[in-house]
Amino acid sequence: MALDPEDVRRAAHLARLGLDDDEAAGYVQDLSRILDMADRLQAVDTEHVAPLAHSLDTTQRLRADEVTEPNQRERFQRCAPAVEDGLYLVPRVVE
Repeated sequence: MALDPEDVRRAAHLARLGLDDDEAAGYVQDLSRILDMADRLQAVDTEHVAPLAHSLDTTQRLRADEVTEPNQRERFQRCAPAVEDGLYLVPRVVE
């Protein structure tokens, strides 16, 4: 896809980026190469390819859910302005 500096300035304006004429001219080639690569990716036949969430078919190893620290709720709630039944009380912000 052929771009000119005016296309770059228009895209920069939409993205609320400030570019002068020299900067816009410098980005023409970079953006053209990015759009060409996107066109090549669009041309690849993916009809028989299953969608993936990740390129590797693995599962994440999780650590055991174990308590590693003592309960310090009483200590932490001593400095709270309002506590009731072990819960922090906060002002209502949604009517």
